Amino acid sequence: MAENTTISTNELEARLQKAENIRARDGIVWKDSFDRSHTIIAARDLSDGSAVRLAGRVTALRWLGKLMFGRIYDIDGEIQFSMSREELGEDQYKFMKSNVDLGDFIGITGELYHTTAGELTVRVSSYDILSKALRPLPEKFHGLTDMETRYRQRYLDIIANEDTRRTMKMRFQMLRLIRDYLNNNGFIEVETPIMQVVASGAAARPFITHHNALDADFYLRIAPELFLKQTIAAGFDRVYELGKNFRNEGMDAMHLQEFTMLEWYAAYWDYKRNIEFSWAMIQQIIMKLRGTLEIEYQGQKLDFSKYTEIDYTARMNELLGVDILEFTDTDALKSQLVSAGMFPADELEPLKSVPAIVDYVFKRKVRDQIINPAIVYNYPAYMIPLARRNDADDRRIDIFQLIVCGAELIKAYSELVDPIVQRAAFAEQAKNKAAGDEEAFDLDEDFLRAMEHGMPPISGLGLGIDRFFSIIADQPTLRDVILFPIMK
Repeated sequence: MAENTTISTNELEARLQKAENIRARDGIVWKDSFDRSHTIIAARDLSDGSAVRLAGRVTALRWLGKLMFGRIYDIDGEIQFSMSREELGEDQYKFMKSNVDLGDFIGITGELYHTTAGELTVRVSSYDILSKALRPLPEKFHGLTDMETRYRQRYLDIIANEDTRRTMKMRFQMLRLIRDYLNNNGFIEVETPIMQVVASGAAARPFITHHNALDADFYLRIAPELFLKQTIAAGFDRVYELGKNFRNEGMDAMHLQEFTMLEWYAAYWDYKRNIEFSWAMIQQIIMKLRGTLEIEYQGQKLDFSKYTEIDYTARMNELLGVDILEFTDTDALKSQLVSAGMFPADELEPLKSVPAIVDYVFKRKVRDQIINPAIVYNYPAYMIPLARRNDADDRRIDIFQLIVCGAELIKAYSELVDPIVQRAAFAEQAKNKAAGDEEAFDLDEDFLRAMEHGMPPISGLGLGIDRFFSIIADQPTLRDVILFPIMK
């Protein structure tokens, strides 16, 4: 059951009456501004006797006859303030006591001092009531624990829980570090459409929305890949986009339908260059946010000072006892997996193509067992229709994934820029879709046309921001690292 954040009729009426008292005195209850001299965190660096004008939400009030102590809060912390009847005057002191509640916003003017207990405090000479809260903070707001309330009313969670506040601030710091890293290495941040005519760029079920003015259905993007490659074709050497993708799939601790993705593309790079560049970025971000490359995630020690390498095709061949590069028959592959006792037939029944089956086996039998950072490479070409075929064996693609704690953090490859091979790959995807594979790519003629006009060698990369940050912040689910997660 959610913690009680409802408001009784009596309390609402009491707060409304206080609002009217403020209106009668000040003329306005919800003020338009307050001229602060410092933020709370900046005020903490000042010496005793410094004059300050601070503002924030009231989170504590303690009345001791002619003296009171309270606390105001902003996103960077709290500070104590004190008021005395002698300094404020009888009327001002009484008005504060009678009309200000926890949750209200006030502005205070005064000077800094330290109490006998050693706490930095503002001795208030005057105050302004800036905004009346009609709903109270939860009774136990210092430690709000109910998950439903925390996710649905994240603002209360941030006010109440220092861990949540620290996590969200760290996330935004990480996004800034990513942008700095890319901007400092010659990348340009660009924007591509979220509503798209073709669902492509990744193997996923799309969301469909209707455009009333055009009377046409559009897809919410599952990936910005095809547009970013066209940006490279236009002549931009290095581009990236940091934004939302949408995939109409299942929800669990590590999957949400709306998520944040970083994708970048660099002309004249191959996937090996992307391994070096992305690994350096990962290490730099972890060091700046955690101060060490050896971190702990949900009780599991992780070492980001190094990674292991896993040959996808070799590992899967060893697991299945056959050459996965030769797989073409969906039913035969299913029969082999069932006869080998790896999966029951009903578990495989929804999988309608060879790529879907192979991916399923890899995720259940290999990926889930990978804990420390691993670079997985050398995939079958049928797995990624947008990836460049290997020059020595066109049944393989030049690709890698970074996997940690059984989760894919990065997928990157040398991009396919051969329009003839790309059209054939799209045709194969169309066959898979006709066979019932709902995650198969759609053919995109606009993208093919751009490729036919010519593209340079390219390598691109996708990094799941939410999943990556959940590991950095040692949070068990994606909802714990998203400001306003989707809820039922």
